[in-house]
Amino acid sequence: MIKNLLFISLLTLTGTVQAEGFYLSSSDIQGQIAKDQVFNSFGCTGNNISPQLHWSNAPAGTKSFAVTAYDPDAPTGSGWWHWVVFNIPESVDTLKTGASSTASNAASNAASNAVSNAAGDKAVMPKGSVESLTSYGSKGFGGACPPKGDKPHRYIFTVFALNTEKIEQGADARPELVGFFLNSHAIAKASIMAYYGR
Repeated sequence: MIKNLLFISLLTLTGTVQAEGFYLSSSDIQGQIAKDQVFNSFGCTGNNISPQLHWSNAPAGTKSFAVTAYDPDAPTGSGWWHWVVFNIPESVDTLKTGASSTASNAASNAASNAVSNAAGDKAVMPKGSVESLTSYGSKGFGGACPPKGDKPHRYIFTVFALNTEKIEQGADARPELVGFFLNSHAIAKASIMAYYGR
């Protein structure tokens, strides 16, 4: 009887710890990449709008956040970076739909600028944050665009809780270099994944 109670208590405690862990969610990313998050070039005809992301339960000691979007299935031998954002202030827990301020072409900029929050203000990146280069060679969000006929690719959106207020890199930094610093300063990470093929 005591052994059973101990086991039930342990299960309850484990569930509580998991429920309170660092967590990432999105109202836009729901298992499959939608047209809004598809690139608008390289043969793809999406809207290239950065998705809404919300995180919660950041660990103690968090001083800033970073966000990446990565395709490990790109036929490059090293994957494909679709979004790299860092120096997001510790007080921020959400990026609104269309917040990426440096989308890679005029059409996607127009689509992004049309996205508003509930108060009617244009969605923008948090003050002080940096959007650096993606594998497209441009800054800001670059949507999904796998090769035609390839198997559906995985798109992994990750938020990093960092132990530093600032990554000392600029907007021209390569994604691999930023990734090195993010992993060096990460206290915790939370990810969501979606698929897209064409």
